[in-house]
Parts: sequence; structure tokens; C-alpha cells
Amino acid sequence: MHTDPQQAYIDGNHRMAAGDFAAAEACYLQALALQPWHAAARANLGYLKEQQGIAAEAEFHYRQAIALMPEHAQLQQNLGALLFKEKRLAESEVATRAAVTLAPQSPSALSQLGVLLVCTHREEEGEACYRRALALEPGHARAQFNLSYLLLRQARFDEGWRMLEARWQFDHFPLSFDCPLWEGEALDGKAIVIGLEAGHGDMIHFCRYAPYLKARGAVRVDVVCHPALVRLFATLPGVDAVHALGTALPGGWDYWTRPMRLPGMFGTTLDSIPADVPYLHAEPVRVAYWREALPQQGLRVGLAWRGNANFENDADRSLPSLMTLAPLAAVPAHFISLQKGAGEDEALLPPAGMVLYPIASQLADFAETAAVIANLDLVISVDTAVAHLAGAMGKPCWLLLPDYRCDWRWMKERDDTPWYPGMRLFRQPRDGGWKPVIEQVAAALLSLGSSAAPDPQAAAGR
Repeated sequence: MHTDPQQAYIDGNHRMAAGDFAAAEACYLQALALQPWHAAARANLGYLKEQQGIAAEAEFHYRQAIALMPEHAQLQQNLGALLFKEKRLAESEVATRAAVTLAPQSPSALSQLGVLLVCTHREEEGEACYRRALALEPGHARAQFNLSYLLLRQARFDEGWRMLEARWQFDHFPLSFDCPLWEGEALDGKAIVIGLEAGHGDMIHFCRYAPYLKARGAVRVDVVCHPALVRLFATLPGVDAVHALGTALPGGWDYWTRPMRLPGMFGTTLDSIPADVPYLHAEPVRVAYWREALPQQGLRVGLAWRGNANFENDADRSLPSLMTLAPLAAVPAHFISLQKGAGEDEALLPPAGMVLYPIASQLADFAETAAVIANLDLVISVDTAVAHLAGAMGKPCWLLLPDYRCDWRWMKERDDTPWYPGMRLFRQPRDGGWKPVIEQVAAALLSLGSSAAPDPQAAAGR
């Protein structure tokens, strides 16, 4: 038991740094019991609670600390960041602007304010904040990265790709290679491996650049990817070998690269986006199997309504549940569940009147999902890997997009995308909400009617 509040506070800091949050909390509470106005102990207790994901308690302690230290810029910034995560945007803006007022030379506070402004559709003001941050600290990685997303969403690709490079200063993957990172050197006679992106959709999206590496003279282009993508990526043009993450890698490469770096390395502009689809194909034998297993007549529509729950904006990009798609039940169609993981079981109890086939348990990997998609007329999906797969296969896909923090690659106010020519974008209105989006999709689906499906063998690339 501590008798000195300052020593209790110091011990709490050591415990928190060591990851012993319970002991750290006990120390901070002892410090506050001995000295209720110990502002630093109160502030660190708020930070500890935030790290534990206990937002209400974190907010309480931050506000108590701010009452004791109203001129403390970092506390205001911490509170603003916490409220931003809670989507209490007006309150977050008050706190974050207070931080900028108290510390106008803080690139971090300016960048944080920029994110909030951009997320509330004040992009010019947000960009100004990012650029003020970078004027103060040109190498500030977060400000560069945040600016990159704004620029890329606006199709200002030249500077956007350059700014995106800052991502690698803080977004690290455990995978590494015993060769240099490719920085545009000549590839004549060289071997290069495309490394890993965290998301399956990102891998599908950006590995389209493999043939460009071959065109630069590479004699060997390999890919390392998630196990669920290995069979699918065996159909990727320009790739010599595909290796699953977690298996022994052969090595022998001269260079490696990250997939998301490739657009910038090849100077991609809006007009030069490589959009030759299909660039991924289903296996003909599996296409034939699913041709027999799925309905033979009528409109066949694949559905995916949830993404990876660990994605930072998943609560907005995913539908709350399959029931959100209930208006589609009015359409005379066969709906095929492509949903894997979170939400998969919902397909067993579809909305009333919806004819839904819950086949996801049979989809062992993306190659199998591709074989199903090859037999469909249309895929309707939220912003997740299924949409990228349909787009890469050249299959018509209707993509449902959130208003809040919509991903940069879908740009602004478009209902199409140059990345996938067969894709149609359905966007939430400015205030958000899925109801008008689903109503629009249902109306479009009704007008589509029961047109005949394309030849599945042709869709498989035969």
C-alpha cells in the first residue's frame, strides 16, 4: 500500500507500461485516494480505461482531469479521439479544436482535426489541416497517410500514391523477406515476390498488377497470400507461383513489394487503371459442379451483407443483419448466400418470402466462392472481399456503400468505378442509413427482371 501519491502514480505508470492494467489501475486509484486533485493520475487512468475499451469510464476520467488541467492540450486531444471513436462527432470537434487552440504547433492535433472534418464532408478544411500539420513536420506519417486517403478519394492520384507510402511507417505486417523492397529498379532477369496485405479484398484488388511486373522484364513473379486465396490466385495472369502465408517460402527473390504500393510504382492515373477483367477465374470443374447444384432457371443473385468485424469501420460498412435486405424478398429471384464468418448463420433464417440458399458452409476458400459466382447473374455485396472477387471476375456486382468513412477506392459521388467495369455503386445518402439504399436496390432488381444468366463456362474463362 502506497502512502505517497506521487510514488503510487509512478508505480502505476510502470505497471501500465508492462501491460499489467489491473495493478496500474490500483496504483492510480491509490494516488487519487491520497490526493484527489492528482490530475496526472486521473489522466492516465482515463488512458488506461480507453486502452481497455471501457469508453464511458475513460471519458469520465478524462473530463475530470481536464477540469483540473483545462489548458492541457493532449488531454483535450485524447478526449476528442475517444469521442470520435464513439461517433459523437460534434463533441469530438469541440475537444479537438480546443487541443489545436492550446497547441497550434501540434501536427498530431491538426491531423486529428483534419480526419474529423473530412469524415463530416468538410474536405477542403480537412485538407488544410493536414497541410498545416505537414508544414510543421513534413515527415509526419499520420498526416501524410490521412492526406493520401483524401487525395485518392478525389482521384488526385499522383500526390495520393506518394502520401500513401507513409502507411508503412506505422502499419507493419509480420511478413518479411531476405531481399530489398522494390523501388522501381530494372527487373530484367529478376525475380520478385508480391507480399501480403491484411485484407483479402486488398489482395484481390491490387494483385492485378502482377502482369505489369512481368512486362517490366521479371522472369519470376510470385505471390504470398492468405491460404484462402491460394487456389484462386493460381489463375492470376503473370504469376509463376502462389505461396500460402505460414508455409515455408522458397526464397530466391531479388525484390519484394507490397500490393498496395504497385499503383503508385506504375504511376497509375484515373485513365490508366488496369481494368481488364476478368483477371481471376473459377476452376471449370467446380463451375460445372455448382451449375448442377444451383437453380437452373430464374434470376440468381449472390448476397454478402457483412465484412470482417475487426475492420475499423465495419459497423458502418456492414449491414446490421440479413433482415436489412428484407425488401429484396419482393423480387422473384433465387438468392444465394455468399456470407462467410460473422452473419453466416443468419442465412438459415432468411426474411419472410426470400428464397435463400445457405451454401456458405461449402465454400472452403475463395476459389470455391468464385465457382459459385460464375453461375450467378449478379452479386450484391457490402464493401468486402466478395465484391472484389465478383469485380475481378467481370461478374455484375452491386456494391452497397456507407456514407461515413467510405473507402477511398470508390472515390466521390460516382455510381460506377474504373477499377471494376461491371460494378454499380449504391451509396447511402448524406445522413447515412441503409433503408433508402436497399429500397433503391430492390427497385433496380425488379427492373432487371429474370434475364438469362451468362454462360457459366464463359464466366469461368473457358
